[in-house]
Amino acid sequence: MIDDILRERFRHPVDATGAWLARRGVRAEALTVAGFAVGVAGCVAIVGEHYWLALLCLALNRLADLLDGAVARASRVTDWGGFLDILLDLLIYSGYVLAFAVGRPENALAAAVLIYTFLATGASFLAAANIAAKRGIAREPPEKKSFFYKAAIAEGAETTAYLALICLFPGAFVVLTYGFAAICWVSVAGHFLWARRFR
Repeated sequence: MIDDILRERFRHPVDATGAWLARRGVRAEALTVAGFAVGVAGCVAIVGEHYWLALLCLALNRLADLLDGAVARASRVTDWGGFLDILLDLLIYSGYVLAFAVGRPENALAAAVLIYTFLATGASFLAAANIAAKRGIAREPPEKKSFFYKAAIAEGAETTAYLALICLFPGAFVVLTYGFAAICWVSVAGHFLWARRFR
């Protein structure tokens, strides 16, 4: 929901940093993979109940995710890079949740519900994006903005906030997870209603 706002607010410093890195030979894909590796380390930290370390790994993972796109824009944007970025992001999101279930089995049911929900949000988003690509829909005018765009309230920023909260308050994992799952289902409903217009 707030990804576009944050992107516009920090676009210039992020793009400037990406251009600086690109001039020094840093590749976008290398940043993506490095960020994924740090994210996996965060998952391992959660299993060992080292939550502050997991939070640090999450911050570094998100920083790499922020900069890999900027580096790509300053050098060369590829479909492979975009694919890798989305795939590894989803693996880290789900990995953090799974790690809480492994580290504390009493979290398993809530974790399973949210991972199932991530499957629904990811599938509905990608299916809607496929429809948009086929029909040449990039962004509707503000006065005709569809529910699909309005209802995407569980995007990258919100997911990062959720992951940070469960690292800060691991004892509240179950409550936070069910709450975030409910928010995610609003996005699924929005994608569904948007796609239904193209019957």
